[in-house]
Amino acid sequence: MLALAGCGSVSGGSSSGSSDTKFVQGTGQITTLPKGERPAAPDISGATVDGQQLSLSQFKGKVVVLNVWGSWCDPCRAEAPNLAEVAKDTAAKGVQFVGINIRDYSTAQSKSFEHSFGITYPSFYDPDGNLLVKFPRGSLPPQSIPTTLIIDRDQKIAVRALTALTTDQLRKALDPIVAEK
Repeated sequence: MLALAGCGSVSGGSSSGSSDTKFVQGTGQITTLPKGERPAAPDISGATVDGQQLSLSQFKGKVVVLNVWGSWCDPCRAEAPNLAEVAKDTAAKGVQFVGINIRDYSTAQSKSFEHSFGITYPSFYDPDGNLLVKFPRGSLPPQSIPTTLIIDRDQKIAVRALTALTTDQLRKALDPIVAEK
């Protein structure tokens, strides 16, 4: 479903750029849920861009920042350095960044993107978007590219951002989740 939508929203949004780009922006909305109202994150697993096996359950007890991206997506390219910076700054605080790379039909594209932007954390390689449909309705699923989810230490979805994030936006959303006991 999301993989067919291109770089943007599944449920619609405003058009941006020329008609050749088929780019639909996310809503720009950042949703934060209180601790008692958070839906469980699915335990997605699969191969990474580097061919390793990965599962979100490997990071139980950590805060996970899950970012859906594609090398072809201009907003993803804009936010990638911000994600790389915050990932380095928060690793010692028990934060694990993980990507879901979609619609890149060659891992060479994905690896080039990661190298260009200094992405050192793992990314699932999901060219057809199959991992995205594992998020049940009502669970704050990814709805645009890029989407960033912040999953708390109890493996519940605490934050969903339907926009390319600045470092300030990401820190503002992430810091309270990291501070939770």
